Amino acid sequence: MRLHYLDNSATTRCCDRAAAAALSMMTEKYGNPSSLHEKGIEAEVELERARAAVAASLSAAQKDVLFTSGSTESNNTVLFGVADAMKRSGRRIIVSAIEHPSVYESAKELSRRGWDVRFVPVDSDGVADVDTLRKLLTADTVLVSVMAVNNETGAVQPTEEIGRIVKANSPALYHVDAVQAYGKLPISTAKWNADFVSVSAHKVHGPKGVGALYIRRSARLVPLLYGGEQQRRLRPGTEATALIAGFGAAVEEFDLARHGATVQQLHDKALSALGDIDGVIINTAALPYIINLSVPGIRSETMLHHLERGGVYVSSSSACAKGKRSYVLEAMGLEDERIDSSLRISFSRYNEEEDVIALCAGLQSGLQTLQRIKK
Repeated sequence: MRLHYLDNSATTRCCDRAAAAALSMMTEKYGNPSSLHEKGIEAEVELERARAAVAASLSAAQKDVLFTSGSTESNNTVLFGVADAMKRSGRRIIVSAIEHPSVYESAKELSRRGWDVRFVPVDSDGVADVDTLRKLLTADTVLVSVMAVNNETGAVQPTEEIGRIVKANSPALYHVDAVQAYGKLPISTAKWNADFVSVSAHKVHGPKGVGALYIRRSARLVPLLYGGEQQRRLRPGTEATALIAGFGAAVEEFDLARHGATVQQLHDKALSALGDIDGVIINTAALPYIINLSVPGIRSETMLHHLERGGVYVSSSSACAKGKRSYVLEAMGLEDERIDSSLRISFSRYNEEEDVIALCAGLQSGLQTLQRIKK
């Protein structure tokens, strides 16, 4: 049975080039990049090649990109690092109500520690309310964190507009979790007025366990880790050169226009086909890479496993949520039945039309079989 993997927002298949680069670093160029001998220099060259690739993809300076273990570490570094560095300048932190758990839960923890954390509401399309954000900005706001693209709905946030508002109305630093936008939409740290930008490798056909964090040179940040001179002492420790090389190789394959056009065609065909299925409701379909839908009357997990038996793999929400109810869809004001029956379909450049056909066939059979079982 052919597999139809449509859960690319959770993770992607590592591309051949990235896997080969990682293998080479583990078996051939395995030196410590901090070592002064030839093997160390050899590893350092590949490390910096990857850093250059990631920096170019962010329209950022190479020296301002640090490698981390992934977006969760990057996001935690920003929220807790800024809070520690700026605690004498103010106590307000602003995040949107639909942030990834690595930001959302970090913000809630800071609130428990006495920080004045404010959550910006979103409209029915899942887009942050910029007027409310503007009103929340005060002289003692130290950080604003708003994601570029929501991981559950694909809702594209007005990242550039928010950056202008933040810088015009407060002294706050501005963080963008760009994990779901990365490799799909153009990213420019300068246009966004961003002080920090988080990205991850395994969402763009690179290996798991590695990500990157852009840090503007003027931004104040206290590191989470101590113990070495690597990466400006902001993220010390021996770099995971195999994973980083794989990350860089995956980034070197970015072709936003070509890959985006491929996915857009699949997205349009999927929306057309899904629209013909009585019982399926489209919740969001903003970014072509993500469609969020509901099948009212059938719980998400029930339909998910029915699709899996037919070789179709989707998600019931963010992979990090582990089956918990979606606070993102709640923030959008969706009814309980739609939230409890929601599914996320997410594409990559490797998907084909037959994946869409299998998805629709699975949903139709699920509607017939599962409803009959329910009765």
